Amino acid sequence: MLRRLFKTGNSVVLSLPREMLDTLSLTDGDEVSLTLEEDNGRRLIVTKVEKTTPATGVDADFSGHLEEFINQYRTELEELSK
Repeated sequence: MLRRLFKTGNSVVLSLPREMLDTLSLTDGDEVSLTLEEDNGRRLIVTKVEKTTPATGVDADFSGHLEEFINQYRTELEELSK
């Protein structure tokens, strides 16, 4: 499937067709994690970031920092978990 990138403001956007969004269970406003794999070429992996609710008794500020850390280092953490 070919898609054309387009400029909007200072960003370049890649739109995804409705069928792909439905398959990935993505909707407007969802956050995704992008991973670039360079094994025998280049491949962009799109993963939906599931929003979690903090456990009872866990400081909301701490929970926010932890979620940021996980999002920043998601690829490395996934590699470590193998």
